[in-house]
Amino acid sequence: GIDSRVEKLMSLLAIGSNDVRIIGIWGMGGIGKTTLARVVYDKDFNEFEGGCFIANVRGESKKCELLPLQRKLIREILMDDSVNIRDDYDRVRMIKNRLCHKKVLLVLDNVNQYNQLEKLAGDSKWFGLGSRVIITTRDEHLLTRHKVHGIYEAQGLNDYEALHLFSLKAFNKYHPSKDYLDLSTSFVDYAKGLPLAIDVLGSFLYNRSKEEWEDALDMMKEYPKKEITEILEIGFDGLQGTEKEIFLHIACFFNMKEKDYIVEILDCLGLHPKIGLKVLIERSLLKYYENKYWMHDLLQQMGQDIVHRNYAQELEKWSKLWLHKE
Repeated sequence: GIDSRVEKLMSLLAIGSNDVRIIGIWGMGGIGKTTLARVVYDKDFNEFEGGCFIANVRGESKKCELLPLQRKLIREILMDDSVNIRDDYDRVRMIKNRLCHKKVLLVLDNVNQYNQLEKLAGDSKWFGLGSRVIITTRDEHLLTRHKVHGIYEAQGLNDYEALHLFSLKAFNKYHPSKDYLDLSTSFVDYAKGLPLAIDVLGSFLYNRSKEEWEDALDMMKEYPKKEITEILEIGFDGLQGTEKEIFLHIACFFNMKEKDYIVEILDCLGLHPKIGLKVLIERSLLKYYENKYWMHDLLQQMGQDIVHRNYAQELEKWSKLWLHKE
């Protein structure tokens, strides 16, 4: 399913025009933002005088702040390992002064803080005519605040694309065998178009028996795969306390409920829902559609798992109960 997505992103980038364009790819964790950016970068790298793909800005800046990333940006684009950077001011000044006459292709992947944009691609004037900057993020507000020239909202896979990807991972071929078609369709339906989940599940099921597939499907509905929840939970961990509570309330009680109903209850709980719900939408954790708030099934499952994770058999310690039998 990558080709149609590349085509849409390319129309936003308008490579070939002489202006400088900064474009955002926005969407939930595991939706394929990095994959899309990498495909476009590899495809069009030769159209530019220099390029740099900075992967996982969030993780790298958390480990060692921004100095190594700024150094990587300058050295890879200038192709000069002798560049010496003294301090924070010097880094920003050098990016602006040394790259402003160069047509570059820059990808900043997985950005989660505004200061990362300020110090790596603070303004379109930092780069030469014809340059393109692609930013991938889960946070739409970062992109609007940075005044990007366009935002591509990453979309999940449709049923055909999802089954195709799942089959490649589970069977190393384009279509599942007849014996496994119904089970494959059930796993694809569980993943709800999320490429990360399809990749993880298909790889996990590779070369396993039909009985193991059936058992795994039952298990997955109660215990989500750790590789999936770890990626999804990054977005949850970045929320404030009231925003986390709003997320958990929707995951446990209010998914697909009317807006006014949700806002009234959350307001009574003192959770400031007007701004909190907006933040969840900006962080790709919630959608607003036809006057209802909607959460991806795997995000909902993750939220419910967070509530009972440490007390799986001690229901009286859960902060929320949503099933009658419990």
